[in-house]
Amino acid sequence: MSKPVPLLCACLLAMGSWGATPLSHAQPATAAAADVAVAPALQSAVDGNWRTPANTARDAYRHPAQTLAFFQLQPQHTVVEITPGGGWYAEILAPYLREDGQYVAAVVDPQALPAGGGRDYQQRSRDGLARKFAAAPAQFDRAQTVAYDPAAPVLGAPGSADRVLTFRNVHNWRANGQAEGMFRAFFEVLKPGGTLGVVEHRAKADVPADDKSGYVGQAQVIAMAEAAGFRLDADSEINANPRDTTEHPNGVWTLPPSNNHDAADADKYQAIGESDRMTLRFVKPAG
Repeated sequence: MSKPVPLLCACLLAMGSWGATPLSHAQPATAAAADVAVAPALQSAVDGNWRTPANTARDAYRHPAQTLAFFQLQPQHTVVEITPGGGWYAEILAPYLREDGQYVAAVVDPQALPAGGGRDYQQRSRDGLARKFAAAPAQFDRAQTVAYDPAAPVLGAPGSADRVLTFRNVHNWRANGQAEGMFRAFFEVLKPGGTLGVVEHRAKADVPADDKSGYVGQAQVIAMAEAAGFRLDADSEINANPRDTTEHPNGVWTLPPSNNHDAADADKYQAIGESDRMTLRFVKPAG
């Protein structure tokens, strides 16, 4: 059964913690996986034989076709994906958008970070993504990359993107005090009427910003987006996992694919699978 969105809590958080009054709006829709129609072109991109086998093995947990369809992705869109990591979603998005749209990978600029403040990690991540793009020109030759400073993010020209997508990143921004600026940057780069799609590990309730579990409360994410000016358009249980209690010794990283647990517990955590995740669709008001 779909979980109702705690809008009152979200509004209070937005007013109290973010210093902005949320927009009034109708109750958002809740979509189940069965309610989301996947266009043939999108399904073809998900089924592409260029995708890494280790990545396709995770489709059962990440539901990429239904997730992107829920975000109402179209092949002519300009899509900015925030910190794509190893390119899991890039393997789908860049080929899908190659002919008529534009895929933009927004990566952290390593030089914007202090030495010892994650610069080496971000450089390795950026280099790995560049190698992936260079090795498969048939899929990635038209992909673009924009580097941003997480302390003052600029993700492209204002009003230039149809979609901004972020997958399992919000907990990092909260921990680093960057979430408010990131959501403002999403709002700035999107066209009026454009969509922000968020997938994030879902806590059972609100958690402190310095929480180490990797989970975030759904109401908290809604509050962050509304404080930046977005309107919640719909939520979905596409990426829900009721087997995930969220109470693990090493947080979300206890579960697959990180599997940060004792070897003796492998069967237990494999049976749970990947984390319970919220899937939220926000809109930048057209007016």
